[in-house]
Amino acid sequence: TRSLCDWSSDVCSSDLGFMSMIRRQISIAATPRTVWNALTTAEGLGWLGAEARVDARAGGRITLKVKSAGDPVEETGIFHVFRPTAKLEITWDKFSKGPWKSMLTQVQVVRDRGETVVNVQHIGDALEDAAVRDGIDATWKRALMKLRDSLEETA
Repeated sequence: TRSLCDWSSDVCSSDLGFMSMIRRQISIAATPRTVWNALTTAEGLGWLGAEARVDARAGGRITLKVKSAGDPVEETGIFHVFRPTAKLEITWDKFSKGPWKSMLTQVQVVRDRGETVVNVQHIGDALEDAAVRDGIDATWKRALMKLRDSLEETA
């Protein structure tokens, strides 16, 4: 049986210095293309519990309308890396009213023994606050399980 990896909060080194990071990984019984479409299309992002607008390309914008503390907020960012069926990086706007402001989300999609592995890293100084880190980590845990469940139901 597959499972979602236990959460870990790490400190990583980057060009910006040391920052806190959340890492999550999940295996999904679906093709990389199917997973990619669920990560990068407005129709596919329903698993995140969000309304979405997506300009799926390097330099394109992404806007997610999500619930934060029960209220809807918009998280807006830019795709800095966009390698179809393989990797994406989104930098979230610093003016966002949501918890992801000024953070970086990196997602890798890798085929492994008939399944697709999704690796997520969510990076930012705000994760040094335990409440913020725990909330974002719980969001990724729930969201990735919903992603897996929604894609495996349709397989």
